[in-house]
Amino acid sequence: MSALPLSGIKILDLTRVLAGPLSAQMLGDLGADVIKIERPGTGDDARAFGPPYLTDPEGKANNNNSFYLCANRNKKSVTVNIAKPEGQAIIRELAKDVDVFMENYKVGDLKRYGLDYETIKAINPGIIYCSVTGFGQTGPYAPRAGYDAILQAMGGLMSVTGHIDGEPGEGPMKVGPSIVDYMTGMNTSIGILSALYHRDVNGGQGQHIDVCLFDTVIASLSHWLQIYLVNGKTPPRRGTWGNGGMPAGVFRCTDGELMLVVGNDGQFRKTCAVLGEPELASDPRFIKNNDRVVHGKEIMAIFAGLFLKQPVAYWLDRLEEAGVPSGPINNFEQVFSDPHVQSRGMRVKVDHPFEPNLSLIRNALTLSGTPIETYRAPPLLGEHTKEVLGGKLGYDAEKIEGLKQQGII
Repeated sequence: MSALPLSGIKILDLTRVLAGPLSAQMLGDLGADVIKIERPGTGDDARAFGPPYLTDPEGKANNNNSFYLCANRNKKSVTVNIAKPEGQAIIRELAKDVDVFMENYKVGDLKRYGLDYETIKAINPGIIYCSVTGFGQTGPYAPRAGYDAILQAMGGLMSVTGHIDGEPGEGPMKVGPSIVDYMTGMNTSIGILSALYHRDVNGGQGQHIDVCLFDTVIASLSHWLQIYLVNGKTPPRRGTWGNGGMPAGVFRCTDGELMLVVGNDGQFRKTCAVLGEPELASDPRFIKNNDRVVHGKEIMAIFAGLFLKQPVAYWLDRLEEAGVPSGPINNFEQVFSDPHVQSRGMRVKVDHPFEPNLSLIRNALTLSGTPIETYRAPPLLGEHTKEVLGGKLGYDAEKIEGLKQQGII
């Protein structure tokens, strides 16, 4: 097997909850050696975010829940109490020999522990130090804590998400999953990889990376926000309507719903033919996509009536034959039952101490020369403390036990 792209890169991960841990997991998947620092006793905050938890073979309560499991594979867990000077010293010792230092504490918190960028840079000048926060390292909101839902609201995402005004249930709506955390994790990985390339290939130096959820959600609004920047008007909520071609949205059939996106005029003509109403394609209101956008409610209402005549499978088969993009609205069970999803291997299995055949979601990257083939289970709390402190720092068993008795590890 070829070496993974990040083989040899060492990461010290002090992030918690989701955005930072997701990024560290992505980098770990790609071959980086990731040491995750957790609080003794309680660990990453995500471990307490509620059920479902894995079942301990001995029936004991544990902290290995779904929230933690989704973002912490391919890492080593080391418990260190950074509130104590001895714990801070351990972190500084580990930081001397790593490429990347990741943290998501409130702005300024780590300075009082002697773990801020300037301090770490002084002992490791080439360090890539990445801070992941809700609002960034500068600006009036910098001291605030930030969670995904808050940033979906403040960043404008909720204002353009939800049912169309005038429909039942109208009003701002949060996107279901923690999508801002996930996107921030991706931006964090891009920033770290860019800084590593600059340092190692371009003859550059280490640097401090500032990534935050607020910047990420605003940037993610892309063409929606650009509409406002062009004409000063916020686009209305569109419910399930699409964002370009028209008509696009969810249509109810006799036994369920499907999602349709008519991306261009040719696809519109084909869709009209499939629906048994080819003359709609020559209606002056609907000939061009711009026309259909202007008369969106009219064409959506007409299509809604036509789709009600047959079941989902009937329409999907015919739309696929015609080359019109459409798909079923799957629940999670249907997603993992889908033959295409199965062929892509989106469910991977790992050997976890509590569950020898634990299912996880695979990394979304597929590389031909350096495929991601190894997935190690998210670690138990402190699973690798002795290994890392003994192997990397040379601590003997007596010193490790002493630190444990003092509550430092």
